[in-house]
Amino acid sequence: QVQLVESGGGLVQPGGSLRLSCAASGSISSISAMGWFRQAPGKQRELVAIITSSGMTNYADSAKGRFTISRDNAKNTVFLQMNSLKPEDTAVYYCKLHTMMEYYWGKGTLVTVSS
Repeated sequence: QVQLVESGGGLVQPGGSLRLSCAASGSISSISAMGWFRQAPGKQRELVAIITSSGMTNYADSAKGRFTISRDNAKNTVFLQMNSLKPEDTAVYYCKLHTMMEYYWGKGTLVTVSS
């Protein structure tokens, strides 16, 4: 079993910053990629950013220039630094882990951007 535990969500004012963390534990085989997705009320879950084991990254257009994904391979942890947050960034943010054969989701952490 693989467990993903997200942390770092919360309430922040527009223009503020948050740093999300996701720690993976359990019977993890070779990780190919880790990433962040989000789901706003009434909307589909969407990709925010993803990073491969070699460090290649991909961002949603909405995240480019404001969010930065990084990872600590030794600790099986992925981070999402979010700056210049906007009300439309409000969502539950989910961590996703890919191995060669499977993928796993975390339970999510709520990010609310509001004044």
